[in-house]
Amino acid sequence: MLQNNLQHTDKLRLAVNGLAQPVQADSGGINDVINFAIGLLRRQYLVILVTAGLITAASVLYLRLVSPTYTAQVQILLANPRPQFVQQQSLVAEPAYDLGQIETQLQLLRSRAIAVAVIDQLKLTDDPDFKASGPSLQSLWQRIRSFASNGPKKEGPSDTQGEPSDAMVDAFLGRLSAGRIGYSNIIEISFNSSNAVRAAEIVNAVAKAYVADQLNAKFDANRRATSWLQERLRDLGDQALTAQRAVDVYKAQNNIVSLDGKPIDEQQITEINNRLAAARAQTSEATAKLARYQTLLTSSDPKNPASMANLDAVGADALNSQIITGLRQQYLELMRREAELSARVGRDHLAVVNVRNRAREFRVSIFDEVRRLAEVSRSEFELAKQRQEEVEKQLSKSVSQSRSVNSAELTIKDLDSRAKGLRSLYETFLQRYMGSAQQETFPVSETRVLFPASPPPSKSKPKTRLVLALGILGGLGVGIGLALLRDLMDRVFRTSSQLETVLELPCLSMVPLLPARKSPKPSVRLLKTDDDNQQRIVSSPTAIHRTVVGMPLSRYTEAIRSIKLAIDHNPAKISSQVIGITSALPNEGKTTIAASLAQLIGHTGKRAIIVDCDLRNPSLTAIFAPKAVSGIIEVANGTRSLADAIWRDPTTNLAFLPAVRRGPLLHTSEILCADAISKLFDRLRADYDYVIVDLPPLTPLVDVRATSSLIDCYILVVEWGRTKIDVVQHALHTAPNIHESLIGAVLSKTDTKAMARYDGHRSYYYHDSHYIRYGLSGS
Repeated sequence: MLQNNLQHTDKLRLAVNGLAQPVQADSGGINDVINFAIGLLRRQYLVILVTAGLITAASVLYLRLVSPTYTAQVQILLANPRPQFVQQQSLVAEPAYDLGQIETQLQLLRSRAIAVAVIDQLKLTDDPDFKASGPSLQSLWQRIRSFASNGPKKEGPSDTQGEPSDAMVDAFLGRLSAGRIGYSNIIEISFNSSNAVRAAEIVNAVAKAYVADQLNAKFDANRRATSWLQERLRDLGDQALTAQRAVDVYKAQNNIVSLDGKPIDEQQITEINNRLAAARAQTSEATAKLARYQTLLTSSDPKNPASMANLDAVGADALNSQIITGLRQQYLELMRREAELSARVGRDHLAVVNVRNRAREFRVSIFDEVRRLAEVSRSEFELAKQRQEEVEKQLSKSVSQSRSVNSAELTIKDLDSRAKGLRSLYETFLQRYMGSAQQETFPVSETRVLFPASPPPSKSKPKTRLVLALGILGGLGVGIGLALLRDLMDRVFRTSSQLETVLELPCLSMVPLLPARKSPKPSVRLLKTDDDNQQRIVSSPTAIHRTVVGMPLSRYTEAIRSIKLAIDHNPAKISSQVIGITSALPNEGKTTIAASLAQLIGHTGKRAIIVDCDLRNPSLTAIFAPKAVSGIIEVANGTRSLADAIWRDPTTNLAFLPAVRRGPLLHTSEILCADAISKLFDRLRADYDYVIVDLPPLTPLVDVRATSSLIDCYILVVEWGRTKIDVVQHALHTAPNIHESLIGAVLSKTDTKAMARYDGHRSYYYHDSHYIRYGLSGS
């Protein structure tokens, strides 16, 4: 096709000029982006400017309507270090602030108690800034949030006169904010107000109220601790004095005399107790050793080799015995020899049996030595038991002698211990009481204000520059987005390259849009005669159809010449004598282009005829021959000859075969497929050089598909800026036989002035100066 030939020619031209393909591709990509951006701005600049202007105006209106807000800030340091003597006397442990405790302090700062205290102190209930002067976004958001979290609140009468309302407290807390600065123990408090001085005054009052609340809380805690200690000291003093008096009275009644607080017989009984404990330990050790020997001897058989495994359970005496150690070494050597001989000659060999017997003898010797050690252990046990019995007799004798004294001394010890404990507790509480009394008179707090807040020099919000910048940039961004969206949603044909890319057809011409003009009146009015009726002269058409004759040097006529040139040089077919003009939808300009093409061909001196095959809507007949009584249907039926049905244009010598509609035609596609129509077109081929056929559109009707055997080639007319791409693609997809015979497409009703905005690559191509230079007019 023509497009393939053009592409091949372009490739040859690139090869001859020596241009590098990759470089062209890269530069073309950058140029495409630049041209698309410029074209988008030229096409949608009104949308961008209007959107940016509206959003900027909204920003300015926002700045004018919203009252300015000033933010005052003050910083508070937590965990102020106490003096060392106060820390020693403090009743409450000094906390090390962690993340949870700092969050607790932040919640205390934002508590309702602090808010009520500041409101009452500064009398903010009379401040017009806190009164409900009108709805605001912040108040509306607070109401919605409180309603969603707690549900609707029922307002009831306040129990205290002059107490601020919940709405007032919520409004105050909404403007108050507190946060930790980094990872430090410094808290920053901020307050927003429409008055800079008022904001600083309120935030300083909040800081002072918080510090005073902390100090009062500690004073209350120390006061309660001091009061409790005072009562406790009184009770402890009375109890200690009573206990000491009881000790003295009991000693006087029992005539108890002690040296350094200890009885005389106490040392003797203590020594006997120590000796008895040592004797009992020796007896227990001897008993355990004897029990191990007896267990080993009763549970082990010297004839059994496995009994040697229990030998280690006897204890250190058996293991440290030189006799047992030597016998065990010889026994182990025999066992090794037995294992080696058994592996070589077998277990039943005489040598192995002899070695086994000798090992049995060694086991018997080892157990005999163990029995001897057991008898020695029995003797040690009896000796230790006898010694323990003697010590017990001595202790029993000493205890019986001092029993009468011990009962009284035990009572004395109990009374004395209770008196000392009460005295020590009294001294401890007395020291605590003195420290608490001193701390109560020392006014110190864990928090302090680093620097009081001053009135802010400028408003914190709304920020004029930021709002204006966001308004302008946001408006431009939204405008560009809307422009891009509108450009992407513009799914119509705008450029020839777009048409060629989407439809894969060459764009034969871009026919410009002609302004509607009134038809000029004829200078001489001709009288109708019988000869005129026989010749059937076409009526004077509109100015649009006469442009190719009346304005031969216009861009419109030049576009029609481009279509004729593409028909004459069509490489796809040998003959392009019968040309069908169709479109995807009605009112796309196919009838105008068909009439203009036929008039141009007739004006050049060629024999040309235009046939109206739009049988259901013969719009071309309504223009050229509105009074026609016979046409293509009558000629095909044989009721009228071809010569009697043809109308002629005396100016261009153009022949016209109309289509007369006498009633509803139900099967127009069958009419076009009939043999009579085929024979009629064969006759037209023989009589004329060009046969231009005005066909119905593709989408509403199927008539065009029935003409594939009559038409040599088709031309698809697409209206610029109106016909949807999807519609044209669907129309060609449903008519594949028409698609194969298309020689190209034509963009009709093209706005040449707007083309520069859509075709950035060839924007200079559409300039009128190129046409005026060669005598062509702009239209």
